[in-house]
Amino acid sequence: MWLGITSCFVRKLLLMIYLYTSFYILAAPGTTLRSETSLKVDTGTQMADNSKTEDTASDSVEAAKNASDKKEKLADQVMQNPQVLAALQERLDNTALTPSSYIETLPKAVKRRIDALKQLQVKCAHIEAKFYEEVHDLERKYAALYQPLFDKRREFINGEAEPTDAESEWHSENEEEEKLAGDLKNVVVIEEKAEAAETNVKGIPDFWFTIFRNVDMLSELVQEYDEPILKHLQDIKVKFSEPGQPMSFSLEFHFGPNDYFSNSVLTKTYKMKSEPDKTDPFSFEGPEIVDCEGCTIDWKKGKNVTVKTIKKKQKHKGRGTVRTITKQVPNDSFFNFFSPIKVSGDGESLDEDSEFTLAADFEIGHFFRERIVPRAVLYFTGEAIEDDDNFEEGEEGEEEFISILS
Repeated sequence: MWLGITSCFVRKLLLMIYLYTSFYILAAPGTTLRSETSLKVDTGTQMADNSKTEDTASDSVEAAKNASDKKEKLADQVMQNPQVLAALQERLDNTALTPSSYIETLPKAVKRRIDALKQLQVKCAHIEAKFYEEVHDLERKYAALYQPLFDKRREFINGEAEPTDAESEWHSENEEEEKLAGDLKNVVVIEEKAEAAETNVKGIPDFWFTIFRNVDMLSELVQEYDEPILKHLQDIKVKFSEPGQPMSFSLEFHFGPNDYFSNSVLTKTYKMKSEPDKTDPFSFEGPEIVDCEGCTIDWKKGKNVTVKTIKKKQKHKGRGTVRTITKQVPNDSFFNFFSPIKVSGDGESLDEDSEFTLAADFEIGHFFRERIVPRAVLYFTGEAIEDDDNFEEGEEGEEEFISILS
């Protein structure tokens, strides 16, 4: 009840201030800052030199009365102006109490209880952090159960093993349509088998490279000169930190022999934190990636795609002779993924561009871990991409998009 009275009082007060302000602003153009009332008082003062004191007082009272009448008339005119009323209403609407201003009006005893609730909330955040640590332990446990399936997936992709008839049996959603076109399908299958026998296709060619090409987040990083290298990519694995170690996960990119580098495995490790920030504990929403480390790529001579050689002419200041020098400069490439920006450990903040690049890197790492590696075949066929698009459209329609990355 008292809140409504206070709000009403504020509105009336602002209305009075606005009206008196409007009176001076809307004064006749060409006049000085002195009001007509002041002019009349001055006139009365000059007449006082040649008249009695009673006349001066009478004139002053009359002038004040006239001024008051003019203010009332002006106020009536202002209140009848639709534009002024709309502007005034907008100002009044904007004066509604905010949550923080409401809290400031509460009695000290109530504020004390609110502080106690905040203490409880901090304790909840620390319990939540422990929960996510146990979730990480569960992820490690179930990763060991997934791995035999992922190993078999690698064998099928790279042609190290052939699936049995039972393993390759899959009922398509369009099975009825396929039955109707059975004769034609049989002809196509026979032709495909003959073609496969002639070309001796091994495994599933360009499996991981096709995924890179299908996923926009990855294709944006891949340059034309990266493509021949990615065709040698045989597997991607996720490894979780060991029990008792700081929370982290690593991505392992396994490559077959190639003409570009001698590494058989390229790694990227993402360090995570699952504890509330001491300075802002209420911002805690679960584990977050806080840093990452890449690896050294042992490029073969002349094959490093992350740098390019440019020629530059230099003129000698004294002799005027010109020479041409060559130097290497950074080059756009997916393989810069393994040389990430390092989070400063001395408390210095990164510039805006570096923060954006690092945030994008964290997002890609998380996407590999949560989506690409567990559901690789669906990103190869494009089915997972269609699901992702439909999911994002639905969320945007409800304005409830949530990101778990910081």
